[in-house]
Amino acid sequence: MFEIMITIYNLSPAEALNDRSERLLSAGLHPWHVGTDWEEQLRVLGEVAGKKRVLLIGETGLDKLCKTDFALQQTIFLRQIELAEEVQKPLIIHCVKAWLELIAIRKKVLPSVPWVIHGFRGKPELASQLLELGLYLSFGEKFNVDSLRITPLEKLCTETDESKVSIEDICFLIAEVKGISVEELLSQTNRLIANIDSQFIDIHTHDKTIAV
Repeated sequence: MFEIMITIYNLSPAEALNDRSERLLSAGLHPWHVGTDWEEQLRVLGEVAGKKRVLLIGETGLDKLCKTDFALQQTIFLRQIELAEEVQKPLIIHCVKAWLELIAIRKKVLPSVPWVIHGFRGKPELASQLLELGLYLSFGEKFNVDSLRITPLEKLCTETDESKVSIEDICFLIAEVKGISVEELLSQTNRLIANIDSQFIDIHTHDKTIAV
């Protein structure tokens, strides 16, 4: 019953350009990894963004705890928002201590493609605010139980990120908290990338064999 699984590997633009496998990818410039070559990285991202096996743009976003200049983070984030709109692919977002800025950008841009907050661990008050704005929330091994409970299945995504826990185990845990069967969970979640019933989808994971 649960033989099919989709796994999306998150890579930097350069890694995505050089990846010769057939696996499914997301590609983006993370605020942690912004260097002096950021314009070149964005150029490369534009080159790979249209590839069929690149399903999402990102991880991108805003992080007030990292060393990258926050104004530069916003510039790079906006550029990737524009690219996601151009190629019509969902945007996967990393956000730390910058929710007000993220929400303000969302309201200003009014994107046509889905935005998904990956690894969401925030409180239900924040979850409710993001959901009201139409965002998707992606849950992994660790999460706020009350936030998970109020997230509609059609706005819920599943991921492993850097966890060693399998996506199957994470889905079983999420289904238990939601009080539903795994079959129901699998048939209704991760709708931003696939409309395939009854399969596990790991929307955001990392390749442990390379630096990410």
